[in-house]
Amino acid sequence: MKSTISIQLYKNRKFVWLVSFSLSLISIFGMLMSFKSPNIKAPLNLGLDFTGGTQITLERSCSINCSELNTIDISKNIKALANKNINFSSNNSPNLTRSQIQLLDNSKLISIRLPYLSADQSESVVSTIQNTFGPFIKDNTSVEIIGPSLGKQLLKSSLISLFFAFIGIAIYINFRYDRRYSFLALLALFHDVLIVCGVFSWLGYFNNIEVDSLFAVSLLTIAGYSVNNTVVVFDRIREKSINEKELSFKYQIDEAVSATLTRTLYTSFTTLLPLICILIWGGSSLYWFAFSLVIGVITGSWSSIALAPSILSITGKRD
Repeated sequence: MKSTISIQLYKNRKFVWLVSFSLSLISIFGMLMSFKSPNIKAPLNLGLDFTGGTQITLERSCSINCSELNTIDISKNIKALANKNINFSSNNSPNLTRSQIQLLDNSKLISIRLPYLSADQSESVVSTIQNTFGPFIKDNTSVEIIGPSLGKQLLKSSLISLFFAFIGIAIYINFRYDRRYSFLALLALFHDVLIVCGVFSWLGYFNNIEVDSLFAVSLLTIAGYSVNNTVVVFDRIREKSINEKELSFKYQIDEAVSATLTRTLYTSFTTLLPLICILIWGGSSLYWFAFSLVIGVITGSWSSIALAPSILSITGKRD
């Protein structure tokens, strides 16, 4: 379908740059704030997947259907241990506000992830949950330790995967187009990843939201989505530069963006629909994964149809 919307991207390029620069600056500032925070000490609030910790699993003793539980109530009971229990009274006691709670199998299983706990501290948490939300099947209660070395290895693997994804994308676009396109596609990709990380740095700073292995997966997914949109726009720009040589390069870009705008909006909208459904009905375990993808789809669409073409328009060169 041919778009009826006419985009004057070259004329409004400064506005596009201002929006992207402002969002990027806010994101960088958020990561600096998180890095200076004594409770985080990193650009992002790393979860137990990356830092290690203790995982406690309890199975409730229910005949057929277990009564529904609320993760907020369980979290409040765990946080209260910091003031009530002697095992958490020292200055070096773990931060119990970092608990991650999942309810599985219709609230029959409770999975709790906490920072590294000693044996006595783990027993205190188990006893509190059993006394408040029991009865439980004691033989099916498990306490597992996730070592910090495993968490660091997972973080390293995630960063390496993201790095090689960037390299592979750069090689592909450089082979298909030229260095200008490759550089701008990587710039748009970096812009998208930076803003997503910035949003989560602020969430971690104010709301103690942590990033886990699913967040690394979402970044790789966002990278693929962003580059796919950018390549479609670049393809149309190259087509316009061949078929409409009478136009200057900046107007060729405006025509190409106008022609791909409807397609990009439809694609983004249909991608957002299932993600919004996951946000609403997907449960707590997938909520922040879907949320990061929603932010990535929006920023990826913006960078593909606005940021990368607007910067390309000032080069003034034909293909």
